Amino acid sequence: MIFQSRGPGADLRWSPGDDLMALPRCDAVLALWGETSVAADDADANAQLAQISRQVAQACGAGRVFHMSSAAVYGPGQALREDDPAQPANPYGHSKLAMEKRVAGWQTTDAELRHCLLRVANVVGADSLAPALRDMAGPATLDRFADGAGPRRSYLAASDLLRLLAALMDLPDARLPGVLNVAAPRPVEMEALLQAAGKRVIWRPAPPTALQDVTLDAGALQKLVPGLAFLNNANDLIRDWTDLEAAQ
Repeated sequence: MIFQSRGPGADLRWSPGDDLMALPRCDAVLALWGETSVAADDADANAQLAQISRQVAQACGAGRVFHMSSAAVYGPGQALREDDPAQPANPYGHSKLAMEKRVAGWQTTDAELRHCLLRVANVVGADSLAPALRDMAGPATLDRFADGAGPRRSYLAASDLLRLLAALMDLPDARLPGVLNVAAPRPVEMEALLQAAGKRVIWRPAPPTALQDVTLDAGALQKLVPGLAFLNNANDLIRDWTDLEAAQ
């Protein structure tokens, strides 16, 4: 596996606009990028990145490309499945859905390149809790909803995501889905993650726009890679994150 970055420290340094012919040959491209700070009038931002990913894959002679979508395309809900309607609740979700629609067109036209959309759950250390987890000085603020509980999300450890991507690259073409939820089997309370990190929680009344539940059904994923076990306990998820942070 070769890691590419626009900055130093990766195996390969390359940026959009650089010569595509400078890239090495490969079997698959993992497009691990995305635009998260999306304005309401810029829904095409992630679709443009997907277009570049497609060009990279074609230049490298890859047979498949994995596009990082998000649970945000669904909007609120529990145990959301791949065939449930996409009803994003924010500009980021709309941008990812626009990307998915662009990729769906290629799935029907690109005979020599398979496209797989991965609807990735919250990755510990790379979601909205990340600033609070890294701020060792102060407490973290969470929304409290009408039932007295806080936000629940499907989560995934970063190390599990890496192992999963490696497993997906080894799947035969016939088994590779067009869309796949990527999450540990059980949702996690954000409060539990903060407590596992030793953070004090300050509660505030949830505003009308806040989403209490965005959780994914991971049944298709478990059938696809039954040999992989995913961290699903708040303490284990935080330990995995802290170990990775310490290794940097």
